Amino acid sequence: MINYEYPLNERIRTLLRLEDLFARVGHFSGATSTFDHHSALISMFEVLEVASRADLKVDLVQELERQRQTLLGYRNNPAISEEALSGALYEIEQASAALLAMAGKIGQYLRENEWLMAIRSRAAIPGGACQFDLPAYHYWLNRDVEARQRDLANWLHPMTPIRDGLLIVLRLLRGSGRPESLVARRGSFQMTMGGRSAQMIRVVIPHGLAAVPEISANKYALNIRFMMPETLSRPRQSEADVQFDLTFCNL
Repeated sequence: MINYEYPLNERIRTLLRLEDLFARVGHFSGATSTFDHHSALISMFEVLEVASRADLKVDLVQELERQRQTLLGYRNNPAISEEALSGALYEIEQASAALLAMAGKIGQYLRENEWLMAIRSRAAIPGGACQFDLPAYHYWLNRDVEARQRDLANWLHPMTPIRDGLLIVLRLLRGSGRPESLVARRGSFQMTMGGRSAQMIRVVIPHGLAAVPEISANKYALNIRFMMPETLSRPRQSEADVQFDLTFCNL
């Protein structure tokens, strides 16, 4: 199955972008080539850019506390596993404590590193991070793999509370809705929201189905057009009926 997620507000859009960027940093940091570690560092700079919203940490702490209070309401519910509930509450409390312990602006320690900021500035120029532009960076890229991985881990570590907090929020958001099986007639689907509240929409289609959803939504209506991927250079709507699962997610 292929899952497409469409955020309906800026806060969820930011969290999804950060989730993707943190995943890239983790993937490339765990590899061994100089190209991988360059990509990890560039992705880390993108995390810094996206996470620069002043209210991101506050938003995460408030949402985690709201979810903690919701879960506390399930105490002594015979239909809920006490062990699972305690585990979820512990995870939320640990993430909140780590976020509250973060001092200053997110990633300020990176901004104060002149060497890293020089790389960030040059990397914004196409081909600007070549060895003749940044010889000290070229030296770093030729250090032992373990040394580079250790540096990357040290640079990333102070921002991991943001990553851990947003992963919890997104996991709870994704688990908040129930999928509904629907059909887009001749590749088109429309639905009035009818007062339905949602922060994110998930569209899931089977692997191998030649259809790419284009989603637009507001508080009044949802529109999905399934486009034929083999005609991406000249987009054309599918002429066949498309079966898909639709989930409205809301915390």
